[in-house]
Amino acid sequence: MLQEIRKRGVAVSLQVFAACMVVYFGFHAVQGERGFLAYVKLNKELQQAELQADAVSEQRAAIEMKVAGLRPESLDLDLLDERARLLLNYGQPTDGVVRFDGISRGKHSGDNLGDGDVNSVSSSLN
Repeated sequence: MLQEIRKRGVAVSLQVFAACMVVYFGFHAVQGERGFLAYVKLNKELQQAELQADAVSEQRAAIEMKVAGLRPESLDLDLLDERARLLLNYGQPTDGVVRFDGISRGKHSGDNLGDGDVNSVSSSLN
C-alpha cells in the first residue's frame, strides 16, 4: 500500500509540475516583456514612428524645394523682387497704388465691395 501511494504521488507530482511549467511559460508568452502583448505594443509604436517619419520627410521635401529655388542657377530675380517688395511693403516710383477705405471685411465675398471710395490713385508711394 505504501508503494502504491508512492507511485501515484510521483505520477501526480510530475503532472502537477508539468502543469505549472505550462502555466508559467504560457503566462510569459502572453504577458512577458517579449510576449504577445509587447509585440502588439511595439507594432503600434512602429506604425506611429513610420507616420511621423513620413510627415517629417514631407516637410523636408517642402523645405528642399524652397531651398532649391534660392540656388543661383534657378533663382528667378523677378519673383524675388516681387516677394521682397510685398513682404517689405516697398514699391517703385512707377507702381500705381489704389486705396479703398470702408470696405467691410467680415461679410461674404462680393458684399459691399463697391461701397468704398477710391481715395487716391497715384503713380508713386506716399
